[in-house]
Amino acid sequence: QVQLVESGGGLVQPGGSLRLSCRGSGFTMAYYALAWFRQVPGKEREGVSGINSSGGKTSYADSVKGRFTISKDDAKNTVYLQMNSLKPEGTALYYCAAEVLGRGELDAGDYDYWGQGTQVTVSS
Repeated sequence: QVQLVESGGGLVQPGGSLRLSCRGSGFTMAYYALAWFRQVPGKEREGVSGINSSGGKTSYADSVKGRFTISKDDAKNTVYLQMNSLKPEGTALYYCAAEVLGRGELDAGDYDYWGQGTQVTVSS
């Protein structure tokens, strides 16, 4: 069955960097759009970044543009989120999601499969 497993979260100081990874199994990532979302308790899930199935188009929330970079390695069936210049408001549970032949946009309702999430805490 389709599975997405995130890793790479942790505690980081403001201004620091983390790289999240999401490894897929049970499907071929080359045919899927991938995205990262984040959620804080009591708030709606927020789209952070997405990449379309071909890898040629990416999208970012305004709050992370210029600091975060999404990429995917189809050979490893893995999508990454490089997060630089992290801010305390970036503290959240980060999820990856997959949509078959998708455009990589940031509407959670578009996505077919979800991981369990990895916690990112930005604090001094």
